[in-house]
Amino acid sequence: MIQVNDICKSFDKLQVLKSVSLSIADGEMLTIVGPSGAGKTTLLQIIGSLERPDSGSVIFDGEDITRLKDSRLAAFRNRNMGFVFQFHQLLPEFTLEENVALPALIGGTARGEAIAHARKLLNDFGLGSRLDHRPAQLSGGERQRAAVARALINDPKVILADEPTGSLDSHNRAELYRLFFDLRQATGKTFIIVTHDDTLALSSDRVIRMNDGNIIEDSAR
Repeated sequence: MIQVNDICKSFDKLQVLKSVSLSIADGEMLTIVGPSGAGKTTLLQIIGSLERPDSGSVIFDGEDITRLKDSRLAAFRNRNMGFVFQFHQLLPEFTLEENVALPALIGGTARGEAIAHARKLLNDFGLGSRLDHRPAQLSGGERQRAAVARALINDPKVILADEPTGSLDSHNRAELYRLFFDLRQATGKTFIIVTHDDTLALSSDRVIRMNDGNIIEDSAR
């Protein structure tokens, strides 16, 4: 599904990625691990089109997304990719269902349809009693489940998660793991997850280990 070819990326004089290449299969659950500064998040952001590489390409279902102009790239990202971040990134002024519906609204879905879909996802995730709550009124685990619902609202092909359990306690980490694996089994979506958590990494289909801007190990579980 995704082919990453010879990606290089620098910030000022610091080279963060050094000719990184990998293939990611449709429906695969891939984790990317390594020490801080290894280039994990930058690689994830380039795969997810949030950053552009200095050189190299990212081929998504046969299309080189690194060549798309900004407006087309934003539409492509909205339609094909869902994101879950370490700190949920829910907007404090909106209700939970409004936050979850937002990517659908940006994509042009009618408000009533977007809100109805958001409500269904939140009910499925056990958050039906929290629809009108603001993020500050929710626990950390509830906010992160809502962030996963938001990532799914446009039925993307790929879910990209950057340290999604980093701010959670052990109970909520276990709940989020279960949610990811249940979703993958139910939907067949591709998951690409940056994590420091060995439990999550060891449960995935494949682990990419990075250091100093390079992939140093690529192992199937």
